[in-house]
Amino acid sequence: MLETDLKSIENNLEKDMAAVKTTADLDQVFYKYLGSQGQIKQLFKGMKGLPEDKRKELGADINYLQKKIISSIDLKRKELLIGHSEKTMKIEAETLGFDLPKIGHLHPITQTIRMLNQIFIEMGYSIVDGPEIETDEYNFRRMNVPFDHPARDVQDTLYIKEPEILLRTQTSSVEARILAGFKPPLKVVCPGRVYRNEKINKSNHFIFHQYQGLVVLPKVSLKDLFGTFNLLFKKLYGPKTIVRYRNKYYPEVEPGVGADIQCFNCRGKGCSLCKGVGWIEVGGAGITHPNVLKMAGIDNKKWMSFAFALGLDRCVMAKYNITDIRTLLGGNLAYKYYENENLF
Repeated sequence: MLETDLKSIENNLEKDMAAVKTTADLDQVFYKYLGSQGQIKQLFKGMKGLPEDKRKELGADINYLQKKIISSIDLKRKELLIGHSEKTMKIEAETLGFDLPKIGHLHPITQTIRMLNQIFIEMGYSIVDGPEIETDEYNFRRMNVPFDHPARDVQDTLYIKEPEILLRTQTSSVEARILAGFKPPLKVVCPGRVYRNEKINKSNHFIFHQYQGLVVLPKVSLKDLFGTFNLLFKKLYGPKTIVRYRNKYYPEVEPGVGADIQCFNCRGKGCSLCKGVGWIEVGGAGITHPNVLKMAGIDNKKWMSFAFALGLDRCVMAKYNITDIRTLLGGNLAYKYYENENLF
């Protein structure tokens, strides 16, 4: 009887193993044959009362079958685990992919500042910095703008403690500090934020950036200033950049000039960005006023100077074809046209 049971169990095992699809199915096979109430356990119990020689013979056959069942279950479990791993990897490859996420990138203003810094370093300039919270003295008076000067009306200054403590309206305040604190010769540039009570639109913002420059040498002229600007804009925008200069009044320089580049949006035809004139003002400059040098204790008969200030935001807009200055202070900076920019 037990011999018949052994043969039957072996045949049923093959059918049960063939039907296994999951590890849960395999667990059921294990309990059926090897569990505490399993068929192998019942075979051992059925041997009681048999002659000793018969028990040895059947015991050997049952042990052999038990080892075979254990081996079959172990092998099947490995196959199931390997198959699951391969399937999981395939699903992940198809749904998730293996591309790494893109890394962050510098803000376009930061990129442009680095480019400008490198250009001016190559021309022998030093990079300086100054406070954004400024005094009236350095922001206005040392720049030839006394209390009663009409230019103060157009500044729309943001005061912290009127009339003396304010948010700087121009980076020329750093120029005033350099002139007062250092002896010539001088060649310095200073990038930074400035603040004015401006109405926000696509061309203006109450927070914007300037790039200030100052040169003090025994002899300089407008020719040197124009040469500096021409080299700068052609390095920044390319050799075909069109620049024009026009007379413009600034209290701290005499004579003063405005520097314009041809509008990148309409190519000189006139649009809303350039207000229909075909040009965008990107900077102001001129020969430093004698009063500015005198207030700094510099002999204007021995030393000559020119100064300039670039509208950094507009320079950035022109370089990266951004048509709204508000974009530069917004939250969405994932612009494809500058995220791979080569930096100095």
